[in-house]
Amino acid sequence: GNIRKLPDPGDKPRGGGYGIYYHYDYVGGPRNYKWLNTNQISRVWEQMHLAFEHGADRLWIVNVGDIKPMEFPISFFLDYAWNPDAWPAERLDEYARLWAEQQFGRNASKAAAEMLTRYTQFNSRRKPELLSPGTYSLVNSREAESVVLEYNRLAEQARLLHDSLQPEARDAFYQLVLHPVAASANLNELHVTIGKNRLYAEQGRAGTNALAERAADLFQTDSLITFRYNHVMSGGKWNHMMDQTHIGYTYWQQPDANKMPEVRKIDLPENADPGMAVEGSTRWWPMEKGEAVLPEFDSLNRQSFYIELFNRGKNPFEYTVDAGEAWMQVAPRAGIIETETRLRVDVDWAKVPAGDRRVPITITTSAPAGAGARFSVLAPVRNDAHFKKPKKGSFVERNGFVSIEAEHASRTICGASAGWLRIPGLGRTLSGMTPFPVTAPARSPEEKSPRLEYNAFFRSKGKVRVRAFLSPTLDYSDKGGLRYGISFDGGPVQIVNMHANRTFQDWEESVRNNVTICLSEHALEAPGEHVLKYWMVDPGVVLQKLVVETGPGDPTYLGPPESLRWNMNPKKGR
Repeated sequence: GNIRKLPDPGDKPRGGGYGIYYHYDYVGGPRNYKWLNTNQISRVWEQMHLAFEHGADRLWIVNVGDIKPMEFPISFFLDYAWNPDAWPAERLDEYARLWAEQQFGRNASKAAAEMLTRYTQFNSRRKPELLSPGTYSLVNSREAESVVLEYNRLAEQARLLHDSLQPEARDAFYQLVLHPVAASANLNELHVTIGKNRLYAEQGRAGTNALAERAADLFQTDSLITFRYNHVMSGGKWNHMMDQTHIGYTYWQQPDANKMPEVRKIDLPENADPGMAVEGSTRWWPMEKGEAVLPEFDSLNRQSFYIELFNRGKNPFEYTVDAGEAWMQVAPRAGIIETETRLRVDVDWAKVPAGDRRVPITITTSAPAGAGARFSVLAPVRNDAHFKKPKKGSFVERNGFVSIEAEHASRTICGASAGWLRIPGLGRTLSGMTPFPVTAPARSPEEKSPRLEYNAFFRSKGKVRVRAFLSPTLDYSDKGGLRYGISFDGGPVQIVNMHANRTFQDWEESVRNNVTICLSEHALEAPGEHVLKYWMVDPGVVLQKLVVETGPGDPTYLGPPESLRWNMNPKKGR
């Protein structure tokens, strides 16, 4: 899905013109992807718009693999090729709605269009064939559980809409919307469940074997979803169209048959054996020495975190919680654990003194049979009452980072020859921002250059790292790489080449992750308000997200969720 070469707008045109051979599925390293549609029409638009504006418009060919899963992006490719001017980026959401209306009628068109757009965005995060039990973080930012939750919600919405349609429309809806949504949701949950099973096995949790059984059920559900598509839908009209294997890859080539990934089962002792883990860590106690430490709570973000208590035996145990401060809230504070429970930890900020402190939380367990245990957890709490509050609209640092979606610029500055275009839905988390027009000349950043500015409030100072999450566009200009600029406040602009020193392995990683992440380092002389500036240098660079790291951070696949944007709501104070 990434164009490799385009003619320079200033080149003398060839007699035969130029064309593009584009791909919707793929056979090769790092991994085949041929099962379901994973193509965002926003990405197709962005790449084919590049081609059109650079004069590669004589002949467009798209290799779709199996036609059946690709009806939606095929329709878009042909409609856009027929009249590119009729479908600017601003009309992409409208295209999805009109296409859905053509298939299912006006009443279902809006909801169906949103489902088409969302499931292709979810699938573009990581191709189904590239998913693994370790793709999404099981402990940081609640990433894995959030991915499963939002996909399962989408699947449930699709089922409800399917059942509301006239019977004669349901098979069409099933093959175009419900099947890919339900199949993908199930596959994502399968891999996350296997990841949890392996983590639980390492910690000896009593819930390990139930997760192994849940994974087996999800693997079977995958086959039942395929059976319905092949043999039940439309009386078996499309038999074998969903036979493509997609589980159990060991290298780039597909397996001969879907194979259940390895799960683990453990033997449990009869007696209770309490264990504990905290959010943000794969470590567990009492295996680890010393106190566990939760991520930091701060008065600007007002986070909540969790402590997990789990059993490593068959018999239940009781627990009680004692917090070192009355304003440190833990719920539930007492109970009986058969398998596991999650304790929510919050702060009553109206009662917290100013300053920094580390509040001890003590968990005491006891069991009629088996040894009890005593766990100590430290909760770092920071009340920034002495700080001047952030400006309205500023992104607020939390737990070592500021995370910003590209389209949420505080100010958008356009230049004489170029501005900025939002491409809706492009990317893994929200949308993409790119210089426009795409044939604008490259330029060195200066006062009147196009840039995106983001107000951000930092509670720390010193060295920071800025990670730019970019669509994995190739160096189609063949001029040494595509560049952008990063600076803070009125400081010097650091130019970053997204293709500099890129190896074949780097390209494979960009394919796996469907993103290119570039790093720059800067220094903040003082805490408080700063302006992060993202500068146009070359056209063709698509920005999805910016993450400013002030500390080690918590690794996640998608990057941290977007930071709090201060809104000065008088009722909430934030």
